[in-house]
Amino acid sequence: MTPQMPQQAARSKCPGCEEPLESGDLFCGACGYDLSAVPEPPRDGPTVATGAHVHWPEAPGADDSGRPGTPQRPGEVPGTDSGGRELPATPVRFDGPEAAPAVAPARPAAQEAGTAARFGPAAPGGAVAAAPGASPAAGPGPAPLSPGSGSGSGDFEPTAPDPRAAGHSGGHSAVPPPGVKLCVACRAGHVDHDGYCENCGHAQPRERDHMEQELGSVAAVSDRGLRHHRNEDSFAVSSTALPDGSPAVIAIVCDGVSSATRPDDASSAAASSANEHLLASLPRGTHPQQAMHEAILAAASAVNSLAAEPGAAMEHDPHRHQNAPACTLVGAVAAGELLVVGWVGDSRAYWVPDDRSGPPARLTEDDSWAAQMVSAGLMSEAEAYADERAHAITGWLGADAYELEPHTASFKPDRPGVVVVCTDGLWNYAEAPEEMAQVLPPDAAGRPLHGAQVLVGHALDGGGHDNVTVALLPFAVPRQGAGSA
Repeated sequence: MTPQMPQQAARSKCPGCEEPLESGDLFCGACGYDLSAVPEPPRDGPTVATGAHVHWPEAPGADDSGRPGTPQRPGEVPGTDSGGRELPATPVRFDGPEAAPAVAPARPAAQEAGTAARFGPAAPGGAVAAAPGASPAAGPGPAPLSPGSGSGSGDFEPTAPDPRAAGHSGGHSAVPPPGVKLCVACRAGHVDHDGYCENCGHAQPRERDHMEQELGSVAAVSDRGLRHHRNEDSFAVSSTALPDGSPAVIAIVCDGVSSATRPDDASSAAASSANEHLLASLPRGTHPQQAMHEAILAAASAVNSLAAEPGAAMEHDPHRHQNAPACTLVGAVAAGELLVVGWVGDSRAYWVPDDRSGPPARLTEDDSWAAQMVSAGLMSEAEAYADERAHAITGWLGADAYELEPHTASFKPDRPGVVVVCTDGLWNYAEAPEEMAQVLPPDAAGRPLHGAQVLVGHALDGGGHDNVTVALLPFAVPRQGAGSA
């Protein structure tokens, strides 16, 4: 007889996480396992001397070879779990009716409902039918049983749950209730108001993390970038008709000021308001340059109104400095033979001719510290933009902005080309007009969405340090002498 081991020695490791335990522990220090719930370890029985013959009971129906004549299935052999409780006799799921036992024990109603919720409706005979076309998908949570590979011995291996059946019973399709979003990772858990899955904890992509829109000949792409936790840029593209019936195409791009409160709301409000004002004023016959000036003022008013919302700033981000919401804006309108741009801040517009025979050009001047230094003749452009204060903006839309001075300019291009309307998240990686023209695909006028995607990809490949937003507005010039034959 070997001496009986002390109880604590038998519990030298946590039953939940296998971490070592200290003497007198009531809970596991690693996982919090309640050690008082651990059943009393069974007392040691007599050991068998080495080399002694052991008389094992024969299996029922064993032949001369010692192999059982009738295999035992799970549930047919009584047993107990680690707590000394009898194991429930549960049926086993088989692949086909030919493999199912002739008689399956009945399950309690509660167990039936739980199984149906995870696996779908019960098939005739008590076997659980797998969802049609179900394919295992990796994900956390309890896993249903699937047939194990091998000899068909009745053993089963766990697989991930079928997301279509998660949380739904009776075999109905897993369609989330109205207003409820399913996790993009596990497709089983609901997404809470913070944007995380309640089941697996996976962070969900925000709708604004990546946006694309193509409308006729104008297109825009916006991306969160690789360093920011959210996208604070916004854009609007649209088209309307002038009083004479000719088209007018609009592109607006806004960049939220990250040091201010609610920059994402500011850029969204500004882009939407400027776009709506242009859509309303251009068909009435307002000159495009005047319409652009008024659209910027309307955008500024929309951003200012965000600061007047009581308590909204603190509720949105309690850790951010309580500066008034702010953003920059740049826009372009192609109306007939006229190209109009307007801006406040350091978002830019570039002109790139289609045939690249003419020089590209930058159509805007930044409201920034660097631009002021260059304009005053105090520094060269290279020196100014190498300074750490270069990108400090001196003009923006917001309640705490200085006297608002919308900038507008009109052009009459003599050849077709593309207007690149973008935030500094792009032009930081292609600052000079020649660099922008080199990155812009040659077929951007015919494929503006693809061209915008290429430009955003260029910024991301360069490091993606900021949100990246670009709109491409092709500008067509009627051929000289073209008309009816």
